[in-house]
Amino acid sequence: MNCYFLPFATTRASRLSPGDRIAAFPMNSLPSSTPRALALATLLLALVPRGRAENGISYKYADYQEAGGRIEVQTQGAYLEGDVGLATKVKVEGILDSIAGATPNGQPAPAGSTQVPLSSLTEERKAWNAEFSHQLKWVHLAAGVGNSRESDYISTGLSLNTTFDFNQKNTTLLVGFAGTKDDIKVFHQTAWARKDTRDVIIGVNQLLDPNTSVGLNLTWGRQLGYLSDPYKLVQKNTEVFPGLFLPLTFSENRPAEREKWIALATLNRAFPERRAAVDLAYRYYHDTYNTNAHTVDVAWLQRCGEKFILRPSFRFYRQSAAFFYRYTLDGTNITPLGGPPRRVGPFYSSDYRLSAMQTFTYGLKAIFQPHERVTLDAAFEKYDMRGRDVTPDSAYCEANIVTVGLKYSW
Repeated sequence: MNCYFLPFATTRASRLSPGDRIAAFPMNSLPSSTPRALALATLLLALVPRGRAENGISYKYADYQEAGGRIEVQTQGAYLEGDVGLATKVKVEGILDSIAGATPNGQPAPAGSTQVPLSSLTEERKAWNAEFSHQLKWVHLAAGVGNSRESDYISTGLSLNTTFDFNQKNTTLLVGFAGTKDDIKVFHQTAWARKDTRDVIIGVNQLLDPNTSVGLNLTWGRQLGYLSDPYKLVQKNTEVFPGLFLPLTFSENRPAEREKWIALATLNRAFPERRAAVDLAYRYYHDTYNTNAHTVDVAWLQRCGEKFILRPSFRFYRQSAAFFYRYTLDGTNITPLGGPPRRVGPFYSSDYRLSAMQTFTYGLKAIFQPHERVTLDAAFEKYDMRGRDVTPDSAYCEANIVTVGLKYSW
């Protein structure tokens, strides 16, 4: 739901909405992606050069730049994974983000202009996470823990995912749980605010034939606590004296509870005769903000020679607006109030990421394996966000994303 996206990074600037943060640890990303990852792993066996090594160390660097002097993010990540015995694996990750630039603060464009006001920000984020997994006879267990820290946002999470194999390992069932506890520093409050998140997933992956697999998973999630963005404003022409109106600003006020439901369907198929594969996914999202969203992902993997793979991709995303989104409060019967969020309402936000909008992402990734133990990859993505209501185009962004990585296995 946001303009701020990195292909591998686990980052989010504090002055961007805490409620829409990119997942900070595997416990947030695994529940929604594990069945798809399992299917894709099967598909890639025919494409990716493989050695015997099961242990590895990786480094990733990503550069995200929005046009027009907006947000710029540089992310570095180090990853270490290794076997402990025959059935146990440990994975540890560390990530460092630096964020700078400007983002819309929620105020409407001044009279005679179409440019919405921007607020500058700088931030650093440090995050780590660890995952411990163990393979039993019929079930695979994976437990994760992680922590992410910014100057005004601290998040700690736990996860537990279980996968069961049936039907001669042609059918895999996933059951997972994830939870986070976030502390948010709000400038108009003395104590840090709290936000709690819970997610539950059930998924199934079915191998139809040696080259084709399909998957379906369902996710339910709930957030409780401080869900507003302390840096976002709303504006309304307010009568301060009889006959005198001024454009006053107020902090936004979102509901203190949010539930979400997600359905993800995938299809993966390899074409050995063409040395290629396709990865298709459709995702439907609905929440109690009355936001409905549709995402379509398409990726083609083409092996070129023995050591080189190309992966062009396309993603389309479209969402409806939250029921309390207003570009401006002028012309409404809403009377905004100062101070901290109020659970009883009224609810209002001018955060463009809650508006009706759609995004397009075009990408190309190259994977090169000069040695069975060494893998290099580089990717470029073009991200384009467009509004679908009265919000000016200047609120939305375009961005270029460059990612490079190196992995050594043994």
